[in-house]
Amino acid sequence: MNKRQHRSPFKSALSIFIICLILSPSTSFGWGAGGHMMTANIAFRRLNPKAKAKVAELLAIKINPAGVTVKSKDFVNAAHWADDLRPFTEFDSFKPLHFIDKPFSTDGTTLPVIEADNIVKALEDDVNILKTSDDKKAQAQALRFIIHFVGDIHQPLHCTTRVSHALPGGDHGGNLFKIMLMGADGKFKESNLHSYWDGGIRNFPPTGPNFTPPSLKSVALAANRIRAANPDTDPDLKLDDPFNFNAWADESFQIGQTDVYKGVLSGRRPRAAYNARALRITQKRVAWGGYRLAALLNSIWPE
Repeated sequence: MNKRQHRSPFKSALSIFIICLILSPSTSFGWGAGGHMMTANIAFRRLNPKAKAKVAELLAIKINPAGVTVKSKDFVNAAHWADDLRPFTEFDSFKPLHFIDKPFSTDGTTLPVIEADNIVKALEDDVNILKTSDDKKAQAQALRFIIHFVGDIHQPLHCTTRVSHALPGGDHGGNLFKIMLMGADGKFKESNLHSYWDGGIRNFPPTGPNFTPPSLKSVALAANRIRAANPDTDPDLKLDDPFNFNAWADESFQIGQTDVYKGVLSGRRPRAAYNARALRITQKRVAWGGYRLAALLNSIWPE
C-alpha cells in the first residue's frame, strides 16, 4: 500500500476518490471489500451471544462520517468501513495504520526502519479502547477499525515490502511490483502485485460499479466455501492467544517473503501454478482472519 444539481459532500468526495484511483494505479487497499466481508462473515458466526449484543450496540451508534457509517450498520458491511474513509482528508492520519512494512532485501540493500504507526500498534490501541473506554463513540469507531484491521494484517502484502537497490525504500507491499493482467476487453493491462492479492487472485466476490460492495448473499456463499476448505483445526491458529498481533504480522511477513514473490516476474503475467498457490493462500488467510477476529472479540466480551 502506498503511504500514502445539488451534490452532497459525500458524493463529491467519492467522485474525487474515483478520479484519484484512475490517476494513481499503484494505490491499493487491503483485501477488497469482498475479502474483508468474508472475514467478518466467518467471524460473526462464531461470536458468543454477549459479543454479538455488544457488536450490535456499538454498530448502531452514529459516528462520522455519517454518510459512510449509515451504509455499514451490520457486522459484515462494517468490515469495509475503514477503506470507505479514504476520500475524507480528516481521516488521513489513519492511512498508515492499515499495514506494517516489514522489509526484506533481495540484494543486500540496507533495510529501512519500520514506521512506529502501523497496524500492530493500531490493533493494540483499538483493543484497549474497547476494554477500557467509557466513550461509546470511541468504542464504536475502534470496533469498526478492529473488524477491518484483523483482515488487513492477514493479507501478506500488508506486512511485507521488498527492498532492492532499485527500490531502497521498498516496493510498498507490492504496489510498485508491476504485473500484466487480462482486462474485460481481452487485452493485457498493467496492474500490480498488491491489488492482485487484495482481490484474492481475482477470486473474491467483486466490488460493483462506483465501489458498491458485493451482496451479503454472495459473500456468505464464498465464505462458506473458504471455511469448509480451511477448518479451524490447525494448531498454528493459536485461538487461545487472540491478542498476539505481532505474531500475525510475522506470519504474514513470512508468507510475503517466501511465497508472494516466488514464481512471478515483474512486468509479466502470473502463471497458472502461481495463481493456484496464491489462491489457496489468500483463502486460508481470510479464514484464519475470521477465526481470530471472533476469538479476539469473544475474549473482550466473554460470556
